[in-house]
Amino acid sequence: MKFIKYFSAGLVCLMALTSCEKDFLERSPEVNISDGEFWKTKNDLQLYTNNFYNNYLPSYQGFMTQGIYGLDADEGSDNMVHLNFNGNILNGERIVPSSGGGWSTGDWGRIRNVNYFLQNYTKSTEPFDVIKAQVGEAHYFRALLYFDLMKKFGDLPWIDKALTPSDIEFLKAPRASRSIIADNILADLDKAVLYLPTKSGASSNRIYREVAMALQARIALYEGTWEKYHAGTAFGVTGSNGDKYLTKAATVSKAIMDSGYFDLDNKTTGANRGYWSVFNQSNYDSSKEVMFWRRYDVASNFTTRWAQYSALGTGKGLTKSLVDDYLCIDGKPISSSALYQGDATLIDIVKNRDPRLNQSIYVNDNMHPRTNNKPGGAANDEFKNPIVDQATEDNCSTGFMRYKGTDPNYVKQFNGMGDQGLIFFRYAEILLIHAEAKAELGTITQADLDLTINKLRARVSMPNLVIGSIVTDPNWGFPALSPLINEVRRERRIELAVEGFRHDDIWRWAGADELIIGKKPLGAKKAQWTGVPNIDIYKTDANGYVETYKNVSAMATGYKFRADRDYLLPIPLNQITLAGYTQNPNW
Repeated sequence: MKFIKYFSAGLVCLMALTSCEKDFLERSPEVNISDGEFWKTKNDLQLYTNNFYNNYLPSYQGFMTQGIYGLDADEGSDNMVHLNFNGNILNGERIVPSSGGGWSTGDWGRIRNVNYFLQNYTKSTEPFDVIKAQVGEAHYFRALLYFDLMKKFGDLPWIDKALTPSDIEFLKAPRASRSIIADNILADLDKAVLYLPTKSGASSNRIYREVAMALQARIALYEGTWEKYHAGTAFGVTGSNGDKYLTKAATVSKAIMDSGYFDLDNKTTGANRGYWSVFNQSNYDSSKEVMFWRRYDVASNFTTRWAQYSALGTGKGLTKSLVDDYLCIDGKPISSSALYQGDATLIDIVKNRDPRLNQSIYVNDNMHPRTNNKPGGAANDEFKNPIVDQATEDNCSTGFMRYKGTDPNYVKQFNGMGDQGLIFFRYAEILLIHAEAKAELGTITQADLDLTINKLRARVSMPNLVIGSIVTDPNWGFPALSPLINEVRRERRIELAVEGFRHDDIWRWAGADELIIGKKPLGAKKAQWTGVPNIDIYKTDANGYVETYKNVSAMATGYKFRADRDYLLPIPLNQITLAGYTQNPNW
């Protein structure tokens, strides 16, 4: 999805009243023809919305990026950790910024760019039916941008016009309750669903109706569980238990399921590398599972460096917490299954376990090549031990190196020109949204599980989740909640592991008390690599597990996340001064 950039982002000094220059706010987004000549045809509008695809969807093309597969560490979670300690997200060390901090002119300028389109598309000489797909795209992107801001800051001003210096009242607009913002976001997506074509009528790599529905279901689940589990706290919404959003998530996800367009890929080979293969394809045009993705292209030099880092540790690693959550092949947790072989070695760990584990971490079994397709028919470079002898940013932080999402192809690794598609939505998430929403509403049935979670399990030959036969796990992350909720959350964690969902899940579940506070991230048993050069970069706890932050004094008693404060970011000081906002709780 590579487009020519016809417009530069028009920025706005939102809320910064005293620092704005009049001509700055009066600028139209820069175009290669005059604004008066624009807005006439469908092509004009599509040129404008191309800018949204370029600038508002990530591409992860920089050095040391791994697409979505490093986000669980970058954003802060219990699934992955960085080798270098950063206490801002999980350890309560963030400070209130003087400006910026996610609330900058650039952040709000993106919304202004969309609003500018929505104010001007009516100038088109084309019938609405001809241009409605572009209008639907604009509503989609405004919803996407506002959702990102709502996750960060909660209450927000709702701005639905491209501001000018005369819009003083808009610039002083109070922050509306997050529930109002959520309602407006979902209303934008209602319009997107109405105006966009279905998948069968959509152009390649452009947003279509079911993608807008997928975003709507994702947001509704987020807000529904946020309002349910933050109820009664400073982050909750007075009088709301989140049910209306959970109902929306359940309804929309079921409509996607009933559309007939989607299914899981590799349903008969999932247990034997079929699951792993979902995540490293260059072309998803024929995929029934990948709903929306970004295309890269070597011929036009629009590529990534992900493959280049596939054979390395990338300064990150999966955690013991995540690895321990994978069930055994009898459907029981490791705490109670007789099939569990212990964790002395990586080979022991994956034996008799959910096949998705063996397809998510590197294992020294001569079946996990770091590099293949080498020149002259040379032998594969098989994984033997985690990378510990490179620069810090190339080493593995826990001993559990990520295998999911890797591309071992020699050519792509060594020319630094990967073309592995970037997945934005896949059908597996829709199934999980439906199961979780119904479980949270208390209306889930065995038939619902068979349509959702059990389809995911069947792909990898795992036993069904049966409501009346759930085995108690003393290590459930949320012991105060029902066994079914715990198992639904487990399935989400496993199926979507290292795809960048975990941070948001912990935040919306108000889960830091159970999953973060007082915890020290651990990795694999170090002793299995005795004699490996430089293995002593790993420090261990009393039981021999790699303790990534053993020598970090700030982690002596585990993470010090502040549950009364850290679920939202602080409003920068300049906005407190200039717009008179109340600071987010306890900042």
